[in-house]
Amino acid sequence: MRHLKKGLFAVTAGIAAITLAGCSGGTGSTPSGGAAAPGEPVTLTVSGWSLETTPEFQTIADGFMAKYPDVMVEVTEYDPVEYNTLLTTDLAAGSGPDIVTQKEVKFVSTFQEGGQLLDVSDVELPEGIGGTASYEIDGSAYAVPYRQDSWVLFYNKDLFEAAGVELPDGSWTWDDYYAAAAELKDGIGAAKPMYNHTWQSVVQGFANGQSGVSVLDGDYGHLKPYYENVLEAEADGLQTAFNTASANKLTYQGEFGTQKAAMLPMGTWFVATLIAQQAAGEADDFEWGIAPIPQLDASTAGTDNTPVTFGDPTGFGINANIDESKAQAAKDFLAYAASDEAAQLLAEIGITPALQSEGVIETYFGVEGAPTDELSKFAYSTHETLPENPTSSKTAAIQTALADLHTAVLSGSTDIDDAITEAEERVKNEGLVE
Repeated sequence: MRHLKKGLFAVTAGIAAITLAGCSGGTGSTPSGGAAAPGEPVTLTVSGWSLETTPEFQTIADGFMAKYPDVMVEVTEYDPVEYNTLLTTDLAAGSGPDIVTQKEVKFVSTFQEGGQLLDVSDVELPEGIGGTASYEIDGSAYAVPYRQDSWVLFYNKDLFEAAGVELPDGSWTWDDYYAAAAELKDGIGAAKPMYNHTWQSVVQGFANGQSGVSVLDGDYGHLKPYYENVLEAEADGLQTAFNTASANKLTYQGEFGTQKAAMLPMGTWFVATLIAQQAAGEADDFEWGIAPIPQLDASTAGTDNTPVTFGDPTGFGINANIDESKAQAAKDFLAYAASDEAAQLLAEIGITPALQSEGVIETYFGVEGAPTDELSKFAYSTHETLPENPTSSKTAAIQTALADLHTAVLSGSTDIDDAITEAEERVKNEGLVE
């Protein structure tokens, strides 16, 4: 097997408020305790980012206001890069939003330990919704998921056919993935067989999930074979080198969308982006699909099994300092965001909701430009999605150390074994692991 062995389970930014006006009439429900004054609507503020290119906030807000016409929703836009820093500052100053969108799971504990999130364990959620465990701390829930992306393999059918290489069939291990890349190399011109983006997730997310190792364990030897594979792929010309991709600030959208790479491991959020870019002419017109991400071994590969991948949910929490008169309206907002009704609306715009159902899957793949083959539907709907970031106050700091390991290895500045040892010693010396 190509290097892999089964592991033991051992502030300053522009902030714009956009008011999403609710319906003035209708027969929708009114949240109990929601009216600020008789005849006046309740106003809830929700944090968001990149509103022009991230339509989910407006979609959920519009759907909620149609159901609850006595509630107004205002979405406050934060800089996506500095989101958590700016939001933390606002919450500490008492000027934070009523609904606190949890952009990254690794910061949930930070908000909760700071007393900035309300316990929302009493919000009723639909059966089968994914990602709830990521928001549970000491038996209580501090947010609810509304979307749950998982990592899959995007592939360019046209390039595969041009090279005479068989399309992915859902049974691939990492051995098969790299073997297919080697076959593609001589048949797709200047394009690369694959593009692994520069994020640590692209290597470590799969290594952690498929080896059954948590970053909280403090032992990172299981990362070595995954990094060996990436370095070998770069050396063989199958993949753009990390240093080149970093220096040229390559984007995964550009590399795959303009057919510079035949395969791309990426989260399901890219489906909506790719559809939109092809429709707008920002990406080439070619046929593509998604397949399950390659597996560690055959035990989880194939459409008769459940492939293992990773991905964190995105969720909504409530500001612990919310005005008591608005608390029930805020909880109704959370319940709506997690509902099948909201899931259908999200699926219509190519967003992967946390709640999956046959209807949601049908809606998702009914979007014009989406792939229609059965393997794409299987990859989207069938998988064990393990969290990239376990819910802990130590996760963010540990991930910083592992990000440094990632850069050191792929930049060639540090040997894999030395980088792993340094990371293990660092998290131990910083008191992040026992």
